[in-house]
Amino acid sequence: MKSMSVFFKDLASSFKKPKVIIPILVVMFIPVLYSGMFLKAFWDPYGKMDEIPVAVVNEDRGAEYEGTKLQAGNDLVEELKKNAAFGWEFVSREQADEGMKNNEYYMTLVIPSNFSEQATTLMDDHPQPAEIIYEPNEAYNFLAAQIGGTAVKEIKSKVSAKVTESYTDVLFDQVEKISSGLGDAGEGATEINDGAIKLDEGAQKLKENLAKMVDGSVKLQDGISPLTEGAGSLNKGASDLKTGATTLASGLKQLADANKQLLNGATAANEGGNQLSEGLGASLNGANALAQGLKQSEQGSASLVSGLESSAQGSTKVAEGAKAVAQGLEQLTQASPELAANPAVKQLLAASQAVATGSEQVAQGQQQLLKGSKDLHGAQQQLVQGSEQLVQGQQQLAQGAAKLTEGQGQLVGGLKQFGTKLNEAAAGGSQLATGAGELSEGAKKIEGGMGQLSSGVATLADGSKQLDEGAGELKDGTSKLSEGSGELASKLNEAAEETSSVKKSDALIDMFAQPVDIDEQKMNEVPNYGTGFSPYFLSLGLFVGALISTLVVPLRSSSVSEASGWNRFVSRSLSFTGMSLFQSLFAVVLVLYGLKLEVQNVPMFYLFTFVTSLCFMFIIQALVTWLDNPGRFLAILLLIFQLTTSAGTFPVELLPTWMKAFNPFMPMTFSVKGYKAVISSGEMSVAWSQMGILFGVAVVFLALTLVYFLAHKEHVSEEVSAEASLQA
Repeated sequence: MKSMSVFFKDLASSFKKPKVIIPILVVMFIPVLYSGMFLKAFWDPYGKMDEIPVAVVNEDRGAEYEGTKLQAGNDLVEELKKNAAFGWEFVSREQADEGMKNNEYYMTLVIPSNFSEQATTLMDDHPQPAEIIYEPNEAYNFLAAQIGGTAVKEIKSKVSAKVTESYTDVLFDQVEKISSGLGDAGEGATEINDGAIKLDEGAQKLKENLAKMVDGSVKLQDGISPLTEGAGSLNKGASDLKTGATTLASGLKQLADANKQLLNGATAANEGGNQLSEGLGASLNGANALAQGLKQSEQGSASLVSGLESSAQGSTKVAEGAKAVAQGLEQLTQASPELAANPAVKQLLAASQAVATGSEQVAQGQQQLLKGSKDLHGAQQQLVQGSEQLVQGQQQLAQGAAKLTEGQGQLVGGLKQFGTKLNEAAAGGSQLATGAGELSEGAKKIEGGMGQLSSGVATLADGSKQLDEGAGELKDGTSKLSEGSGELASKLNEAAEETSSVKKSDALIDMFAQPVDIDEQKMNEVPNYGTGFSPYFLSLGLFVGALISTLVVPLRSSSVSEASGWNRFVSRSLSFTGMSLFQSLFAVVLVLYGLKLEVQNVPMFYLFTFVTSLCFMFIIQALVTWLDNPGRFLAILLLIFQLTTSAGTFPVELLPTWMKAFNPFMPMTFSVKGYKAVISSGEMSVAWSQMGILFGVAVVFLALTLVYFLAHKEHVSEEVSAEASLQA
């Protein structure tokens, strides 16, 4: 009871001093002001995005696509006018650049001149996506630039859908044309099938008839072969007969002519025989004289051969000497360029070469002359021998000449009779040769005709076989054609029916343009930024309020001078508990009824806020009670670490690795997690567990404060300057 008495006395003392009570009242509203201002500022920032100025420059010149005028740039502008995502200002390129330079616009969207043209390249070999140039002014406001990037992606999606609608519209027109074409093609394929069936039947008949033709041509070829051989034999025999008859006729004629000449010769020979007998006597005398002359001539030719041999040896030596001189002069001119250039030396060299050539030719002529003289000498030796034999023969000839004259008379009579019969045979031979020639000409024609006939029959046989084989292939092909054309007609008709069922409609085009829609089913929906950030800013406001409370409320002293350490502990703890109660109450009332924050459990929200404030208050009370101003510095450091590691804004997974280690030890980690459960998810078990941790931390630091007061039982009359000023 005495502890409570000390508390009330200290409370009454504070109310009596305006310098103390006013700061205390102000401090109570610190969490309200801190969290309320922040939450109000960030409650729904996207709700006023239409006030952010953004320049839009449309330079698109349009394009033609499948006969349709495409104005994708104008469509985009119209879409932007309907969408109040930003404060769109449609200006020229120069105005946009000037505005960005003067920080009048947060970003610029430029629709290039080829925007529609690139949108028509979808079916090209190298399609080019239409581009929108996004130029954020990040130095003006980075967050606005990031928000703008997200909005541009949404705009891109909508523009893509519009362009896809244009593609789809044209595509369905083509599908309708294809459907009509498939129907016509199906009818044509049916007619082709009918013709193919008839063609198949005709091919079958053709194959059967060609098979018969092949059999007949083979038989004809077999039968024509003996005939061809006989024609060849006939032609050869006729040719031989013609040759023999011609030869016989010619021979008979020649024989008749020869017989005439023989008869004339025999008559002349008979007359000459008489003269021969007379001349043989004189001839015998001449032969003896000839033999003597030939012997003398043979002796002279022997002397000539001996002389020519000596002359040939001299000529050979002269030729060799001339050749050596010419070669020496040539070597001399090669060794001495000056001599080679001398005209006299050149003439001398040419003359020596000419002499060498001439002497060599003379030597060769001498050799030939020597050879001829040797041959002449040999012939003369043979003539000498012959003349001796001639003398002997002349003697024998004179004896036989007498007998010859007698027989020649008988020969003349027989030749006259043989000539008469031979003339008759020659006339018959001429007629035989003429008939044989005509027979040979006819046989040649027969053989030529049979050759042509045989070749034609062979060609006919080969052609008929090829036709038969081709007819078989034709039959197979027509069968496949019939089957394929039937299947083609069936498939084309089916395709025509299926494509005809595709009917263009606005709903279908919209479906193709946006085939996927997102059905967003939010779990534990957070309606706005304020609701999402309230756990973080409430925790931050309560911690800052607790920190500032230590500046206006004495931490160690009491207005009751005889108060013990325990009494002072109770008084100070109750004071800070009251501060926490008022701060948490005001903060809850502001966000619930001023900012219209919707929570899952209102009573739990009140309780959790009070426990959170109490935990922060007792932590800072212990630090400052023990360490005074250094304790406040530690509290500020703790606040800084909590701002970055409590996962109140960005997920803890995005923190640097070394910062993640502090997360489990920061009080705001548990307050933020508990607030999320109470405000958004409704998981009260999570809220109770986090509140239990905060309460346990509060008890631990409250115990540390108690240890300080128990260790300092005596009343401290002089406090720190801040406390002394508040007591004054």
